[in-house]
Amino acid sequence: MRTRVRMAALAAALTLLGGVSACGADGDDRPDRADRAERQKPRGQDGQDGEPDGGAEPVWKRCAAPVTAHGSAAERPGDRWQCADLTVPLDHGDPSRGTIDIALIRAKAKEPGRRIGSLLFNFGGPGGSGVASLPLSAGQYTALNSRYDLVGFDPRGVAESSAVVCRDSAATEAAHRIDHTPDTPEEEKTYLRTSRAFGAGCAERSGRVLPHVGTENAARDMDLIRRALGDEKLHYLGFSYGTELGAVYAHLFPSRVGRLVLDGVVDPSADFVGSARNQVIGFQRALENYFTDRGEDPREGTRRIVRLLERVDRTPLTTASDRPLTENLALIGIILPLYSEASWPRLTEALEAAEDGDGTALLALADAYNNRDDKGAYSPQDHAQRAISCADSKGRVTADEVRSRHLAGFTRVSPVFGPYLAWDLAGWCADWPVAGAWESPDVSAPGAAPILVVGTTGDSATPYEGARRMADALGEGVGVLLTNKGDTHGAYGTSQCTTRTVDKYLLEGEIPEDGKVCD
Repeated sequence: MRTRVRMAALAAALTLLGGVSACGADGDDRPDRADRAERQKPRGQDGQDGEPDGGAEPVWKRCAAPVTAHGSAAERPGDRWQCADLTVPLDHGDPSRGTIDIALIRAKAKEPGRRIGSLLFNFGGPGGSGVASLPLSAGQYTALNSRYDLVGFDPRGVAESSAVVCRDSAATEAAHRIDHTPDTPEEEKTYLRTSRAFGAGCAERSGRVLPHVGTENAARDMDLIRRALGDEKLHYLGFSYGTELGAVYAHLFPSRVGRLVLDGVVDPSADFVGSARNQVIGFQRALENYFTDRGEDPREGTRRIVRLLERVDRTPLTTASDRPLTENLALIGIILPLYSEASWPRLTEALEAAEDGDGTALLALADAYNNRDDKGAYSPQDHAQRAISCADSKGRVTADEVRSRHLAGFTRVSPVFGPYLAWDLAGWCADWPVAGAWESPDVSAPGAAPILVVGTTGDSATPYEGARRMADALGEGVGVLLTNKGDTHGAYGTSQCTTRTVDKYLLEGEIPEDGKVCD
């Protein structure tokens, strides 16, 4: 999935520029590396739906206080949180090729006498750190923590789990300043050259793990995590890309599915181009909903944004810093607040300032989305996101194909987001050093326990239609669709009705009627 979704950092970004807890970001709060040698290393698994071989219980230690990127008010781990590492095969198909460590964090159930088991989280991306995100957002899961150990993990290739790193912050800054909707042959060459250099940097700096960071490998890691935690079944709450990861797990291990919730659902039927087109549809829909809420004609509002972007393309706006607001950064600044209607007032303020010639507010929004701190350092989450997406998808689109097949159609759907996401087709996995695994993932899970699929009608990043397709693809009697009416990416914690329904399912095993709607 090529989704430019930062679900793992979204809460911090949308509180504008509140920091993201980076527990484990520098390795200071992980158990000592020497301790890992004391543990038996898992020997991999047989690739079937039988129990995996090996796997000792992780050594849990108290986590140190989190590092914060922007002065976050995130929950401090203290005694409540424990950290550990689980050693897994680098290549599940050939365990002899070595191992990597998967970073874990947990908060134990507050009512051990009523404990159900562990609840594993994935907050999306791909590339989001569960070790960082779970303490940040744990206040939303107090009810679940009564009967579950809350468990987060960094998927392979992410943060403390052998992070993919492809370039430094200076190169990232330069890449954000170039034109991502090239208007001239020279701009096109620069854009494609920068994209190719990114892939080459990934191969140079992270070549050992790069072929093995795909979703299927991560799903197999999740099964080893399940076993190491002592759970017979996997209980799981996945957001955004985490819905694809959870669904792939269900396909691989249907008999081990416990209570699974997929919220903010990726369309499993969409290929590389289809995924991008879905996002063009989703973000344009969200933009039109935003203008409608303001009492403004959505068509005129769209034209207003196009005029602003054309102006910024010609002459970048000045900001309160020495960094100009380019067209690319302006568009990213518009995209971020469309993830949640709660942040629409910030979009209004930023647009009005930009139209008056001040790009400061839009630049701040873009920096939040791009995980740039106030010292100019960028998180490598983008690197993992791209590496995982390109390891999964076979989609490789040339610039000629963008011009001849996709640009006009994408632009018709959205003159704001269409050109950007059409050119992204050529830039995202251009000359990628690793082959993709599939056109689209197989998520059929016959025989699995019911899986709750939550779709939000105004979801910008993963449009609602994908939730219905996911429920259908999981199979009859497996996928149970819950519809949330709203304008957010992900519903849990934003809709009382949806949150109650999910909690009843996870805590009591109460399965809602397929097709239930939360207004």
